[in-house]
Amino acid sequence: MVNQDIQTVNPSKNFVLPFILLLLSKVSLHGYELSQKLEAFGFKTLDQGNLYRLLRQLEKDEFLSSEWDTTGSGPAKRRYSITKAGITYLEGSANQLESYQSLLEQFFKMYSSFLELYMPSFHKKDPIEKDNIKKRRKDYGSEKK
Repeated sequence: MVNQDIQTVNPSKNFVLPFILLLLSKVSLHGYELSQKLEAFGFKTLDQGNLYRLLRQLEKDEFLSSEWDTTGSGPAKRRYSITKAGITYLEGSANQLESYQSLLEQFFKMYSSFLELYMPSFHKKDPIEKDNIKKRRKDYGSEKK
């Protein structure tokens, strides 16, 4: 779902899940660390409570395991790791996302064709953009010398 006011994407749980598993396939993380890395991916609107509920569900489904980390200062924190079942699920998700990517590429090709057909001036560059392209070419040419 897209919020038109601030142009952010609110991803569904099923879309966030492969990213969680991908991150945890490389290194075990605390929930807060995971949240920060997901935000870096672009999941800016992910609610902390929802994330922890999802992590508990993934653990119940045996895609993740967790253990208490008592090292460091402060209270103990749960550190999450992916399981073999989680890796299998991640591989299936990657295949499914690859299929979606193909569909999206087809959609945008059709969409671009539609715009070019009904709005021929849509792809014309504005004068400012033309100036920026000329400037980049000029800068690039001077860097090569």
